[in-house]
Order: sequence, then structure tokens, then C-alpha cells
Amino acid sequence: MAADNQNVDLSALRINKTQRQEDRPPSSRIITRTLGVLGFVAVLATGYYFINKALDPAVEVQLTTVSLSSPSQANAVLTASGYVVAQRKAAVASKATGRLEYLGVVEGDRVKKGQILARIENADMKAQVDQARATLRMNEAELRDTQQWLARQKLLLEKGLASQAEFDGADARHQRVVASIEVAKAAIVAADVALENTLIRAPFDGTVLTKNADVGEMVAPMAASVSSRSAVVTIADMRSLEVEADVSESNIERITPNQACEITLDAYPEIRYRGFVSKIIPTADRAKATVMVKVRFASYDGRVLPEMSAKVLFLTKSAEAAQANAKSLLTVAASAVVSRNGKRLTFMVRDDKAVETPVTIGKEMGALVEVTSGLSAGEKVVNKVDDQIRDGTKVKVR
Repeated sequence: MAADNQNVDLSALRINKTQRQEDRPPSSRIITRTLGVLGFVAVLATGYYFINKALDPAVEVQLTTVSLSSPSQANAVLTASGYVVAQRKAAVASKATGRLEYLGVVEGDRVKKGQILARIENADMKAQVDQARATLRMNEAELRDTQQWLARQKLLLEKGLASQAEFDGADARHQRVVASIEVAKAAIVAADVALENTLIRAPFDGTVLTKNADVGEMVAPMAASVSSRSAVVTIADMRSLEVEADVSESNIERITPNQACEITLDAYPEIRYRGFVSKIIPTADRAKATVMVKVRFASYDGRVLPEMSAKVLFLTKSAEAAQANAKSLLTVAASAVVSRNGKRLTFMVRDDKAVETPVTIGKEMGALVEVTSGLSAGEKVVNKVDDQIRDGTKVKVR
């Protein structure tokens, strides 16, 4: 038995590796080869990207905006930003407490001083007025009776037919009725005031900015809960609009009262409004290190609305006289324009590449130059163009 085990041929149990590779299905071999090719392509692409980036790096650039500018900007002593604010503004509320039953205005309506804007329920107040008037009429009727009785007692006293006590009683009764009439008149005044307090009137000529309550809501002089309202409407005198601009403490000495200014609103960049310094607030903002300056419009324009953002140019007297009627010009930073081959050029950024844009230049205005053709307001171009930037140069906006 042992001899038979020694003669067993073990070579038959060996694994033929070559045979295993050949025995694999064709689809498995295709997938393996495909993955290998894809991996090789990915390595090549990654290498190409980094090599290309190293050989052709993008130039970092900053952009500047083409905008409409005033010729006064070159001669302005200071520029500041701010907001349009109504100097005469009121949140109109009721002096009485009750349910709002009438609201006669909406946002944008113009109102006159004394105009009834809203009314709260006042049937009880009207009843008190009627009661006070009726009491007055009753006392006036009694007054006629006491006057006649007093005159009769005086005549009888003179003839000796009535005593002094009877005359004094008639006189006292007359005085009580006179006093009752005065009380009734005062009650009428109080009832009229209470009735008037249910009417919400405009305190001045203005425009309704916001509507804070609706018909059916409870209103009160000071809202005590979330279910009641204090202010019914908010109105403002549009002719009191001024620009409140913050001026740095270090530059405030350049500003003087009544100094001529030029106001430009972001909403209407092509329009320049003339104005003047109406007030320099005599205190500084500690957090911002600025002083508020109020600039009044020289004339009212209905398109100007509260809370619009504005830019103010504080002018010299010579600038005011020279530029009062000058038109706004299309300008760009002078550093964005270069001269090459006899042409004036700017560069826009499209698809991360600099695109050459020829322009025609007009007058110079300090750090700005006028653009007469080639660009439009609002477009962005590369600022501080140098020799690295050419048409088609790869750029990266900083």
C-alpha cells in the first residue's frame, strides 16, 4: 500500500497559469484592456493640464466699470456716498383706541394737510356729542325760566310784596342754571374732541409711503399687542428730501455751509441734480469716524424717492460756474486704455481670455478719460493694462 502511494504521479495536480488566462471569457479581457487604456488617457490628460498651466499661466487682472461721469468730478474737492432721506416724515396714528372702519388712502397717494386719511368706529362718540348738545339746550330753556322768575322776584321785592330770602333763592337758582350751561358747553367741547380723535388726519402736505393697517384691525396710540396697530400710515413731504452723506473726519474741513454740490442717483445715473450743503451735523459717528452732511436739492424732482442711494460731489465755486450746464460723459479709468500701433485699446474678459476692444478717446478728467465710441455704460474692462495683456491672453479676474 505504501509503495502504491509513492508511485502516484503528482504532476497532474499542477495549475497551468497559461491555460487559466486562455480559459478566461473574452468579455473579461476586453474590460480589463479598456480600463487600462482609460487610466493611461487620464494620466496623460492630467499631465497635459499641469504642464500647460505651468507653461501658459493666467495673468491676474482687475476690472473697472465704464460709467457716466460729470465733468465736475475732475474739479470736485470731495466725493461722498449717502441716501435720500425725507426730513419731514411722520408715522400717523390715532389718538383714540378702536377698530379701523375706514381707510381712504394707499401707497403713493398725495394728501393735503388736514385731510382725513382714516377713521375708527365712533358711533359712541357721536352719541356723546348729541347728548351733550341736548343737555345744553335743556339748560338754556331752564335759563329763560329762571331769568323771568328772578325779574319777577326783584319787582315784588321793590314793591314790598316779596322777602329778601325769596329774591336770593331766585338769584341762586339763576346762577346754578348759568353754571350748568357752562358745564354743558364744556361737555360738548370734550365730546367733539373725543369724536375728532377718531379721525386720522394728515399733519402736513405729503405723500403716503406705507400703509401699516387695514380696515377691521384694532388701532391704538401705543400698540399694546400684536393684534393692534399704532401707526396707520406713514407720510413724507417729498419737498423736504435731502441726501445724508457720511464724510470722513479727516475731510470735513473741506465742507462749508451752502457749498455747491452735484448729486447723482444710482437709479438715474445720466441725470445730475444741483444741490447745496444745508447742514453739517455737529457730532461725529464714533464707530465709522464720519460726520453726517445733509445736502438739499436745488429743485424738486418727483422721480427722486426716499432711501435711494446717491453720490455727492462737493464742488468749488469755479467748478460750479463752469460745469453747471455740462452734460454727463461716458468715462473709464485712464489706466484701462493703452496705445498700440497707433490705436487706443481696452480689453474685455470673455471665456477667461482678454479680448481687444478699440476705443476713441476724448477729454481727460483726472484719473478718468472720456470714451466717445467703442464702449457702453456698464461694461467692464481690464484695469491697469500692461505688456503682458494681449488679445487672447489667458487671464484670471482677481
